[in-house]
Amino acid sequence: MEEAQRSRSHTVTTTASSFTENFSAASGSFAYDREFLRTLPGILIVAEIVLGLLVWTLIAGTEYFRVPAFGWVMFVAVFYWVLTVFFLIIYMTMTYTRIPQVPWTTVGLCFNGSAFILYLIAAIVDASSVTKEKDSHNYNSWAASSFFAFVVTICYAGNTYFSFLSWRSRTVQ
Repeated sequence: MEEAQRSRSHTVTTTASSFTENFSAASGSFAYDREFLRTLPGILIVAEIVLGLLVWTLIAGTEYFRVPAFGWVMFVAVFYWVLTVFFLIIYMTMTYTRIPQVPWTTVGLCFNGSAFILYLIAAIVDASSVTKEKDSHNYNSWAASSFFAFVVTICYAGNTYFSFLSWRSRTVQ
């Protein structure tokens, strides 16, 4: 029994240490993919970041807490903004080439697909929650955030399409 425990822990340690060695050997210096921002998916990611930032800052600058639906819009906008910045860094530094254990095409498809669906829901909620009030500042900001939420949704739809094409070409091979 003790021998089985020892051999199992040795296997885990060996696997973990070999992964660490392979990762540190492969990541001696970070690469920078300058051409990524010239591709359509790269342009869409930058648009998602800029327009997503507009969505949540336009809402955050108001008394959004008075309308509970804007809490959902804020969650979706901030959550996917942070993750999109994270993915841009991964693509720009070509980190995905250094971690081949992760199925990046599937991760990209799931990320962009979920962002498209949840942003579509958030954009609809945002648009349906805009009401004319005495304070026109809230109305104008909420209406603008609704518009930009739909534009970001279109960007995520485009990236979902490109992620699907990439995923499909990987699974066919």
